[in-house]
Amino acid sequence: MEDVASYIKSFPENVQQLLKQVRATIQEQAPDATESISYGMPAYKTSGQPLVYFAAFKNHIGFYATPTGHAAFAAELSKYKQGKGSVRFPLDQPLPLSLIARIVAFRARENAAKAT
Repeated sequence: MEDVASYIKSFPENVQQLLKQVRATIQEQAPDATESISYGMPAYKTSGQPLVYFAAFKNHIGFYATPTGHAAFAAELSKYKQGKGSVRFPLDQPLPLSLIARIVAFRARENAAKAT
């Protein structure tokens, strides 16, 4: 996979719509972020540092806000299945886009602070 648009197009239409929503949310909150494919999934960086990643799976969208984004929003993320540095948003439930937006904004501020 060479770019995020190709990655998104590789999934069924219903999943594409969810991935596009996540992508748009990230781009709104971190318009200066660079977008790439890393570890086989869409990846974003700000201030030269990893910001967030996301990926589609059979039954969920994985969201990776390594690791401080998860710690800072632990209470709100607690209702979702989690792994080390990841959270799973089920495909059969509405995406928590406002929560994703707040996590991305938090991580962008964190990266900017590290860069100064």
